[in-house]
Amino acid sequence: MLLELQPQLKGREIPINYQYELSATIYKILAKADTGYAKWLHDNGFMSENKRFKLFSFSRLIVPRYGIDKERQRLIIHSDFIRWHITFLPERSTQQFVQGVFNDQRIEISDHVSGVSFAIREVQVMPLLKYAPVMEFETMSPVCVSRRNEWGKADYLSPEDSDYASGLLIGLLARYRALYGHDYKGDTSINFQLLGKVKPILVKIKAGTSGQTFVKGYQYKFRLALAEELMRIAYEGGLGEKCSLGFGMIKLN
Repeated sequence: MLLELQPQLKGREIPINYQYELSATIYKILAKADTGYAKWLHDNGFMSENKRFKLFSFSRLIVPRYGIDKERQRLIIHSDFIRWHITFLPERSTQQFVQGVFNDQRIEISDHVSGVSFAIREVQVMPLLKYAPVMEFETMSPVCVSRRNEWGKADYLSPEDSDYASGLLIGLLARYRALYGHDYKGDTSINFQLLGKVKPILVKIKAGTSGQTFVKGYQYKFRLALAEELMRIAYEGGLGEKCSLGFGMIKLN
């Protein structure tokens, strides 16, 4: 789904690390349409082996003209319109439901320093994936894959790490189990190949609060060979970890 957002009169500055605020915005919009569904999604999501999956992902904001205030950690919006992509996996989130929920809404992206109010001027439902056994994609938000170290902390893996592809597969199989309630029984082979340069992205979550944490992801173009059911989950629900916090959205290259 593609949203076209128009900044309103209240300021033109948002935090550079806005992923957490965007995630909260999705819940707020869903809550306006169906409080029970939004609360369940927030509190529970889809369960698999005691892990919770929200099964949606979203892109970084596409801002044609902007400035950066590094000292104040602000993104200054100069464009009259910006774009934002969101994808949903739950069956409840059909095209009609999602499009109806987001049409003619207003959202606010802000923290304790500054924020911007936006009007959603247009909602476009994007075409479904036309599957092929080997496909090429690029990331629209950083992809995060981690591995626990000996101290129980997360080591964020580079796409060039030998364990990276298996980490992607583990996440997709867990999402499949959460969505359908049973293990995937088909072909679980995966072939992941980078196409070009890799860009690391370090993101602050809950920036400036006592709960502030850092998550590292990577942006890149890649070729992927994967079974159709798992390829669709990657395309519609995100790739890697922490997708509902603004990681792992991909598009066709």
